[in-house]
Amino acid sequence: MRLSVFWDRMKQHFGETYAESLAKDYVLAELDGRTIDQALADGESAKRVWEAVCATFDVPQRLR
Repeated sequence: MRLSVFWDRMKQHFGETYAESLAKDYVLAELDGRTIDQALADGESAKRVWEAVCATFDVPQRLR
């Protein structure tokens, strides 16, 4: 998954402003206690991070 696709899906599901805030502030257990931004900065793949988002939040099947 490309990073641009990841951000497009984040914004589709959460809205532009909330997606950015969520990525910065929300700690996900599936990402070993890191935020989305931290995990991406640490080199986690966008696909792995998106799977963690889907596991944590009720993301519709069409965006998975």
